[in-house]
Amino acid sequence: MRRAIQLGTIFALAAALYGQTAVPPNGLREKALLLERQGKDAEAGEAWRADLKAHPSDPEPYAHLGLLEARQAHYKEAAADYRKALAIGPSIPALHLNLGLALFKGGDLKGAIQEFEPLLKQTPESSPDNLRLTILVGMAHYGLAEYSQAAPYLESASERDPDNLSLLLALAHSYLWSKQFNNVMDVYHRILALNAESAEADMLAGEALDEMKDSDGAIKMFRAAAAVNPKEPEVHFGLGYLFWVRKQYPEALVEFQAELDLNPNHAQALTYLGDCDLVLTHPALAQPLLEKAIQVDPGIALAHLDLGSIDADAGRQNDALRELVAAEKLAPNDVNVHWRLGRLYRAMGKKEEAEAEFGKAKSINQAADAAVVNKISPHSEQGQTPAEIPAGK
Repeated sequence: MRRAIQLGTIFALAAALYGQTAVPPNGLREKALLLERQGKDAEAGEAWRADLKAHPSDPEPYAHLGLLEARQAHYKEAAADYRKALAIGPSIPALHLNLGLALFKGGDLKGAIQEFEPLLKQTPESSPDNLRLTILVGMAHYGLAEYSQAAPYLESASERDPDNLSLLLALAHSYLWSKQFNNVMDVYHRILALNAESAEADMLAGEALDEMKDSDGAIKMFRAAAAVNPKEPEVHFGLGYLFWVRKQYPEALVEFQAELDLNPNHAQALTYLGDCDLVLTHPALAQPLLEKAIQVDPGIALAHLDLGSIDADAGRQNDALRELVAAEKLAPNDVNVHWRLGRLYRAMGKKEEAEAEFGKAKSINQAADAAVVNKISPHSEQGQTPAEIPAGK
């Protein structure tokens, strides 16, 4: 879900920004320019290549060839032409901008940042180009999942373009995914000032509140999002997941089914709905849901674990072993997987394998307990047991 949000936001902003790219300076060959203005890209390309043969030390033909490739969404080819132009004329700022845009649109976000950041430092803050570059650098970091680096750029841009909802949503996601939860709530209020019925903003606030351990507040926000737009993607799944975490399985079941009514191939909703049915002792209902989830996305450990449990309880030991081994590969630190796999091995008479799995489960539990102790009292003396931790620590 996170990656889908990233890509949708990036390309929506990039499309708007790319359309603002300036044509390189005047004085270029009239015939090629005329064909270019008429939208005859193939003929214009031939004209620029002919001009390049006549003037091999001129960067302008390469620059325009890059522009023509970019118009056709051939961004790698465009970047190659811009680099050739820059090799001849390295001090032309428009070429660096166009190269950065071609890299950005072509998915080379690190390369784009390398082009944009020097331009941003050279561009006065009062210039519209400064805002464009700030957005581009921020969105490039966002696309690379470098959310803490993205946030300052997107914050700066949103202050100068306060009515841009796309920017605010990208900023809110950056704060959320870099665990700056109080900042998420600040941006949430800014979004509501522009759009009082933003389901996505309510969902963001709900996710932030959930991370802040305010489960009631998170559920309230997701309910608000569902009320604003019952067909908002992920809203019912998010609400269902909050209920699932609280072990309110009947309520969770309703929400997961609502998500599947909108998207029957939602792998996570299929998995968690199946898990709810299994917890509520309806394995016959759970099994087809879990099997479909794995068909859609084989990488969901919980679906394999639950299927393995169903097979084990039904005496299908080989099927259970296949599913539980798959779950173990996907989630090697899940205690439940090792515990269930240990039970299966014991039922199959494989004592050594069973003991190995129970040992892994024990080690994971001990490591988790130690982590809790260290978190509660990071400066406690070595060897101090939990019972010896002073009150209030």
